[in-house]
Amino acid sequence: MVFLSSSSNVPRLSTIRKVPSRKLFVSEPPPQWFGNGPNAANDPAWSNENWLKSRFHFSFAEYASGPQQFGVLRVMNDDLVQPHRAFGTHPHRDMEIVTYVVDGELTHKDTEGNEETLGRGSVQFMSAGTGIMHSEGNPQGDKPLRFVQSWITPRKKGLKPNYGSATGTDCDRKDQWCRVVADWNDPTASDVKVRVHQDVNGYAAETSKELEFELAEGRQAYCLCVEGAFTVGDDAKQTSLERHDAAELYGPLKLRFQPKDKTHLLMYEMAADARGSGRRDAEDV
Repeated sequence: MVFLSSSSNVPRLSTIRKVPSRKLFVSEPPPQWFGNGPNAANDPAWSNENWLKSRFHFSFAEYASGPQQFGVLRVMNDDLVQPHRAFGTHPHRDMEIVTYVVDGELTHKDTEGNEETLGRGSVQFMSAGTGIMHSEGNPQGDKPLRFVQSWITPRKKGLKPNYGSATGTDCDRKDQWCRVVADWNDPTASDVKVRVHQDVNGYAAETSKELEFELAEGRQAYCLCVEGAFTVGDDAKQTSLERHDAAELYGPLKLRFQPKDKTHLLMYEMAADARGSGRRDAEDV
C-alpha cells in the first residue's frame, strides 16, 4: 500500500511511520505575546525558565514550514505552562478545539459565559463556530500545567459556538482504551461527553498492560506518547516511542501497544485523507 504526501509528493511506503520528538518544533514565546508579566526568577515551583514551552506537531504560529495537517487533525500542541501564567483572551472561529489535561490544572473562560478549572485526565472542547473569545492557562495553579491541545477541522463552517468538558473520572482509562472524543453524528457514542462536528475519535489510556487496537481499512490515526514509553506495531513491523514521540498509523492494521512500565497514550482516529497528508519527515518503519 502506497500513500502520497501532499506536501512533498514523495511516496510513503509504510503503514506505520514514527515522528520523533526531535523533529517537532519547540516554541518558547516571550511572555508579553500573551499578556503575561516577566518570567519568574528562581521560583522553585517553575520547571522551565520561560513561562511557556510548546511542541508543535503541525504548522502553527511562528512555525510556518511544517506539515499543515494529518487528515482532519489540523493542530496538536503539547504545552507546558508555568504557575500563574496563561494565554490571554484571544479569538477562534470555525474549528473544533479539544484540550487534554496531562498534569496540573487548566482554567478556561470564554465570552459565552463558560468558566471552569479541570485537572489531570480531563478533556475540554470548544466548537468555535461563528466566533468566540477565550482565555486559558494556569493563572491560579501552584505547579506547572501540561496539556495537549488539538484542533480538528469541522465538516462545515458557521456552526453555533459550543463548550463542554469531561473530568478524568468520567471514563476509565486504566489498562484500557477510553474514548474521550466522538462525532456528534455517531449513534454509538451517547456516553461520550466530548463531541465534535467531524468523523473523528479520540482515545486515551494509562497502562502497564498490552493493549490492542484494530485500525480499519480507510482509516488513519495519530498516536502521541504522552508519558513513559511503548512499542506499537503489528505482526510485521513495530516501532518504539518515548515521551513526546508520535506515530502516523494507516489501516488496515491490527495494532499492539506494548508498554515499557507505565505508559500514557493519546490517539486520534479518523477517515483516511485521500490527499495523503502527514509529515514528510516522518520515519517509515
